Amino acid sequence: MIKGSCHCGAVRFEFPGSPEWLTECNCSLCRRLGARWAYADEANVTLHMASGATESYIQGDRTLATHRCRTCGCVTHWEALDKSESSRMGVNMRLADPADVAGIRVRHLDGADSWQYLD
Repeated sequence: MIKGSCHCGAVRFEFPGSPEWLTECNCSLCRRLGARWAYADEANVTLHMASGATESYIQGDRTLATHRCRTCGCVTHWEALDKSESSRMGVNMRLADPADVAGIRVRHLDGADSWQYLD
């Protein structure tokens, strides 16, 4: 299990096991965020936070809500807006201890154009 939190600790997560890879995306949002995403089914990720601890940003095709901590501003995760289509979510592994994610392969996703991994 990999644990992480925003800078102030108001939003914490527990990610099951270790992901096969982390994704760095170059879409207009992700390249600005600098996030490294790990994906899992929402049912397998535990988020610890008070109600209203995050605020969400919904962009573009309006399929995802990207969440950030209301206190410190760290981007913590994203979730699908249409749960009938997908229960997958992304967790920002930049918020984990670097030693816990050091050996995990990083893949680069061309989210700006082709939506293909570049490796």
